[in-house]
Amino acid sequence: MSDGAWVDDVLLAGPATDVCLRLPEPVDRGTLRRLVTDAQARLAGAGLRPGGAVALRLPPSLSYVVNLLATWRSGGQAVLLDHRLTDYEVDRALQRLHPQVVVAPVRTGGGALRVFVDVTEGLTAYSDRPAASGHAVVQLSSGSTGPSKVIGRTADDLVAEVHRYTRIDGVARPGERIILLPSMVHVLGLVGGLLYGLHARVELVPPERLSGDAVLAAISAQPTPATVLGVPFHIGLLASTRPPAPLPQFTRMTTGGELVPAAVAQAFHDRHGVPLGNMYGMTEVGVIGTDLHGAHRPAILPAPGITVREVAGELQVSCPATPYLGLSDPTRWADGWLHTRDAGTVDPDTGLVTVRGRLDSQVSVGGLKVDLTEVEATVTALPGVTAAVVVYDGGITAYVQTDGTLTEEHLDKLLAERLAGYKRPRTLHLLAQLPRTTTGKLVRSTEALRTAAS
Repeated sequence: MSDGAWVDDVLLAGPATDVCLRLPEPVDRGTLRRLVTDAQARLAGAGLRPGGAVALRLPPSLSYVVNLLATWRSGGQAVLLDHRLTDYEVDRALQRLHPQVVVAPVRTGGGALRVFVDVTEGLTAYSDRPAASGHAVVQLSSGSTGPSKVIGRTADDLVAEVHRYTRIDGVARPGERIILLPSMVHVLGLVGGLLYGLHARVELVPPERLSGDAVLAAISAQPTPATVLGVPFHIGLLASTRPPAPLPQFTRMTTGGELVPAAVAQAFHDRHGVPLGNMYGMTEVGVIGTDLHGAHRPAILPAPGITVREVAGELQVSCPATPYLGLSDPTRWADGWLHTRDAGTVDPDTGLVTVRGRLDSQVSVGGLKVDLTEVEATVTALPGVTAAVVVYDGGITAYVQTDGTLTEEHLDKLLAERLAGYKRPRTLHLLAQLPRTTTGKLVRSTEALRTAAS
C-alpha cells in the first residue's frame, strides 16, 4: 500500500491560490489541501489506519473529492461505491471488502439533476481488518453485460495513467477547463477528469445541472478554453441545444463508452462546430486508445504506453498483473494480457485499432454468420431511433428507443430495405427509454432488456 506521498506530489502540488475546482464556487489548492488534512483527522478518528480501506458511498460532491484524497493521503485504500447502488448491493460489497470506515451522506442538497451536490457526510466504523489487497482504489465494473466485477488498481498504476493523459494529443492543457459530466466514481470521470485535472492544473468545472443549457452556461462562464468530457448519452443533451451566442471557448467534446454513430457525431459537429473526440477504455486499465480530433473515426490510436493486439478476433491489452480481486478466470486475464472481450482489428501498418463490438456479437442464423453490431448500427442510424440494443435471444431481437415518431410496422419496413432477410430482427421492442448502467452505458443483459420491454 502506498504511503500517500503521491497525492501531494502528483495531485495537490502547485500554488495555493490556483483554482482547481469550481462547484460553482471556486476551490483553490490551498483550500483543498486544508480540507483534505481535516478529513484525514476525521477518518483516523473513525478508525482508519494505514493499510486499511475506506468505502465512499457519496454522490459527486466536494465531500467525495476531499474524502477520496484524504483516504489515499492516509495510506488507505478507497473503495468507490456508486451512490445509486441499492442497499443490498452495497452490503454485499462491504461484506466482501470489509473497509475500516464507511463514508455516506447524512444530508444532501441541490436536487436530483445537480451534477455536484452539497453533502454533509457521516463516518461509520465498519471493521478493524486491513484491506484485502494493496490496491489504492477498488471499483465495481459498470455491469453493462452482466454482474459487476471487483477491480483494483495500484497507486503506481493510477499515476502512470495520469501521466499517460499528459501525452495524448487533444486533452485539456494547463490553464484550460474540463466541463465534467460523467461520475467521478467511474474511471473516465475519476482519472480523465479529477486526477488528470488536478495534476495538469486544469480547472474542473461540473455544470450546475445535467442539461444542455447548463453545460453551455458552464462553458461560457469563463473565458478560458473548455473541453466537455462525457459519455454518448450526454451528446444528445448538447446536440439538441442551440447556443444562445457563439462560444469561442468551446474547444471540443470527448466521450467514452460505446462508439458514437457517425450520424450522431455529424449532428453534434453541425450544431457546435467543434470536434467530437472518442476514447476507448476499461475500468481495469483506464484509457486504452483515443481519437480526440475525430480524424480516424471509427478507429482509435493506442494511448501512449499502451500495447493492443488482436488474437483470434479479440482485442487484448497489455496489463502486467491481474486487476481482479478474487477472480482467477484465465479468460479475463492471463500472462500479462487483459482480454477485453471486444471484437476488433489492429492495422499492422498504422497501429490503428478498430473496435467492432462485443466478441459474442457474432451469431449463426440458418448457417449464415451475422454480426449483431452491424445490425445494431443499422437500427441506430434510422430516423426516429435514439438508441438501440440488438441481442440474440433464440433469434435476432432489437430493443429500440425512439423519439415517439416510429411505429413497429414502419421500423420493420425500413429495416427490410437495409438488411438482408437473415440479418433482420425477428422481434422488435419499441421503448421510451432503454435501461442504462450508472455510467450511462446501454445495458446489454438479455434479462434486463426483457424486463424493460415488459
